[in-house]
Amino acid sequence: MEEEFIVLDDSYLREMAELFRKTFGSAPWNDDWSDTEQLMEYITEISHGYRALNYGIVRDGKLCAVSIGQVKHWWQGLEYYLDELFVDPDCQGQGLGSRFLKLIEEDIKKRGLAGIYLETDNDKPAYKFYQDKGFTELAGHVSFFKEI
Repeated sequence: MEEEFIVLDDSYLREMAELFRKTFGSAPWNDDWSDTEQLMEYITEISHGYRALNYGIVRDGKLCAVSIGQVKHWWQGLEYYLDELFVDPDCQGQGLGSRFLKLIEEDIKKRGLAGIYLETDNDKPAYKFYQDKGFTELAGHVSFFKEI
């Protein structure tokens, strides 16, 4: 099995979108990404942000892990603002997500970034995954949403 850690470019957009749909359209998220146009707009929008930095793991020619984010300035210095990180459900449970995150950390450190910022739901497996990888929950930090 051949695995390669890469920085993703636009040639991977459709594959990123399909993997996103496959991952988040199933349990425990069960998000409805059946609208392909909406999905492509979302993936294009977040992967093309100012100072975008998107990573992937290609295994045997197939994209099986994706990180979509961007480099942002903060008072502590530059940070990798991680919008989405997902692993093909068929590849989960094999340590791929842990290896992928470690490779991302190594790369952003080489780039001189101070850390990684992300948000996740505390009732999903990702919450424990990030805690186990040394991420600290920010006390007093909340996210708001208002449906209109």
